[in-house]
Amino acid sequence: MKPLSFDEQRQKMKAHPGFIAALDQSGGSTPDALRLYGINDGAWSNDEEMFAIVHQMRARIMTSPSFTGKRIIAAILFEDTMDRDIERRPTVDYLWNVKRIVPFLKVDKGLAPEKDGVQLMKPIPSLAALLDKAKATGIFGTKMRSFIKQANAAGIRGIVSQQFELAAQILAVGLLPIIEPEVDIHCPEKVTAEVMLKAAIVEKLKELPTGQLVMLKLSLPEQDGFYAGCVRHPNVLRVVALSGGYGLEEADHRLRRNHGIVASFSRALVEGLSAQQSDAEFNAQLDRSIQRIFEASNT
Repeated sequence: MKPLSFDEQRQKMKAHPGFIAALDQSGGSTPDALRLYGINDGAWSNDEEMFAIVHQMRARIMTSPSFTGKRIIAAILFEDTMDRDIERRPTVDYLWNVKRIVPFLKVDKGLAPEKDGVQLMKPIPSLAALLDKAKATGIFGTKMRSFIKQANAAGIRGIVSQQFELAAQILAVGLLPIIEPEVDIHCPEKVTAEVMLKAAIVEKLKELPTGQLVMLKLSLPEQDGFYAGCVRHPNVLRVVALSGGYGLEEADHRLRRNHGIVASFSRALVEGLSAQQSDAEFNAQLDRSIQRIFEASNT
């Protein structure tokens, strides 16, 4: 395997037009992803079989002629995908050396029960070992998600503190963290929650040393251009947006109104894909979705 160029990948993440493909559903979200793909629960009898099926789905996406580094700058994987092969090559090697797509790894273990209107990340006792493995495998950066349900100032500050504490550990091993404090699109006071979140993020960004970079993955805001200051911040390599349950049309519409932010879509990316499609139908649908998201990401 050719050595991966961290500097080359960082430059692509900073300046290349395109978006991030989020292919990191794991655990409880995997059956939902498979159902949307047209594969029902009865198709597997245990987790091992389920993850083998979802890898087949992801491999079909990643090997599609439309899935290349021309329009997709990065892909977020979860650990099982990182550990498997695509076309007889390790997935991370395949993504970068065949497709020129920068590989990221989801490192969180899911969400803790709601408290103070938010869900922090569950503890990650094996994080150090996972980061070492990711680094050795050729992963460029990581992603970790927490969830904001209510406009609760204390809860939101706790979310952001946890995110930046883990980001420091990730940066220390030479990986680039994507910080993802998602705001529920159904939050009854979403505007207020976003104001609280941005203030907490800005405070933490001030504490970062000069030259130390993070990425932010945020819900599409109610106020257009709301995160423009974060986009311009010298410690932020890039700001990306999650679809958060919006359909592709609504997600693209909101994204176009937030200049400088690119997509990191999961559900919206695979909308309309199914296991029952022929390869020609599958590739044509994926190509249409990629083009729409690419155009919306470059406004």
